[in-house]
Amino acid sequence: MDKTKIEKQLKKIKDDVLKCQKCSLYQTRKFPVIGQGNHQAKIVFIGEAPGASENLTGVPFCGAAGKILDELLESVGIKREDVYIANILKCRPPGNRNPEKKEIEACTPYLEKQIEIINPKVICALGNFSTGFILEKYGLKDQIQGISKIHGNIFDPVNESGSLKIISFYHPAAAAYNSNMKEILKKDFEILKEFKD
Repeated sequence: MDKTKIEKQLKKIKDDVLKCQKCSLYQTRKFPVIGQGNHQAKIVFIGEAPGASENLTGVPFCGAAGKILDELLESVGIKREDVYIANILKCRPPGNRNPEKKEIEACTPYLEKQIEIINPKVICALGNFSTGFILEKYGLKDQIQGISKIHGNIFDPVNESGSLKIISFYHPAAAAYNSNMKEILKKDFEILKEFKD
């Protein structure tokens, strides 16, 4: 797909999200967090939901977890502007609570369209909610386990292009509270070196 068409389609998603009222989260949001990065990225990161900083700026991963994500990307020689970053939910759940099933069902069609338009080679699922959603979407529901069991694993879904890889990672927020987690994440991120070029 050519660049102009991609831009146009992603702008349409942005416009749709800005006026979205499919679930109650729109009532408490300041800004939805639509997604950010290279619209032709080989690697797409999918987080869970915006946090407080993201809600105030509309920028994904701009708080403490974002600083850790930037550090992890840097550790494997990947520039943030070369990847695309989005979330399962576009709006922040109050008090950073977990996304609810009905919210995920209402919001993920936007994400599915973004993935389809960008057409990445690798989807990095950050945390349990993202991993569960992505594995189920790509017909790998039987592979879903807790992130502590499957972090760092590469999955090969059956898809039209045949070349997509899914990699599950701990959510960078886990490392904000536990420095040991950062080392595990750094080790897992090493996998991305083979996909960055």
